[in-house]
Amino acid sequence: MASNIPVVKPIIGNWYQDPIEGLYFEVVAVDSDSGDIEVQYSGGEVGEIDRESWSLLYLSPAAPPEDANAAFGFSGAEDWNADYASGSGNWNNPLDEIEPDLFSGSDDY
Repeated sequence: MASNIPVVKPIIGNWYQDPIEGLYFEVVAVDSDSGDIEVQYSGGEVGEIDRESWSLLYLSPAAPPEDANAAFGFSGAEDWNADYASGSGNWNNPLDEIEPDLFSGSDDY
């Protein structure tokens, strides 16, 4: 029996939705040997869909969520790397933070 479901090619980084199954996810990896597709759902959960199951889903390309980083615990307003990007990070010599191994009565050269 031929299927009338259009098969959508999984592309890493693209978002897809299946309104029938209630799925909304991003493709994060495709195994070239087995054909398995690793996905991350909008809630952050990671799953795997085999090639045969993928072809049975009624998928359509979807826009990424407004805050695609929400699954990672970041909000759009936060820039997790802001301190380092602005140069305000503490880049002093890490050896300055080590306490010397001097004891009272020892000579310090």
